[in-house]
Amino acid sequence: MIDFSETFFTLIKDKKRGDAYVIQNVRKQSGLTLVQILIVVVVLAVVAAVIFAPRLLGQAGRALQTRAAEDIETLGIALDRYAKDNGDYPSTEQGLKALWEQPEEPPLPINWLGPYIQIPITTDPWGNQYIYIRPGIHDQYGYDLISFGSDGLEGGTGEAEDVVSWIRRDE
Repeated sequence: MIDFSETFFTLIKDKKRGDAYVIQNVRKQSGLTLVQILIVVVVLAVVAAVIFAPRLLGQAGRALQTRAAEDIETLGIALDRYAKDNGDYPSTEQGLKALWEQPEEPPLPINWLGPYIQIPITTDPWGNQYIYIRPGIHDQYGYDLISFGSDGLEGGTGEAEDVVSWIRRDE
């Protein structure tokens, strides 16, 4: 006698003759269900998140620091082009806006050929305004350009470390 408890059949009915044919006779196989596989995947994802999240968050902080340094370098290049055309850097009052709009208050630029930067960069990656000082405190013949980091306060370490124009970051 055949034990049908572990066997299933797939039947298909011939529409013309009304006959049913067995097209598959397969023994049930033990294995994981879709739900069990999904549970394993979710558990592995949670474990991976616990292990790698702190590392990835640290990378995000470094990435923002790097972006701030790149912004300051880009602004520095634009400021140098402005100074080359006009004989001096914009005043503190004129600020970085002088790179994309011709200043209308003294000292007026003698040969403004801007915009010197296509997309205005006014805030650092944390949403704080870049600080522009002319003449600079650290560079009296040039300017100081500063981002106060993630905390928006002078000083700090790690992600809160200031990014400044007078110290070259080698990252």
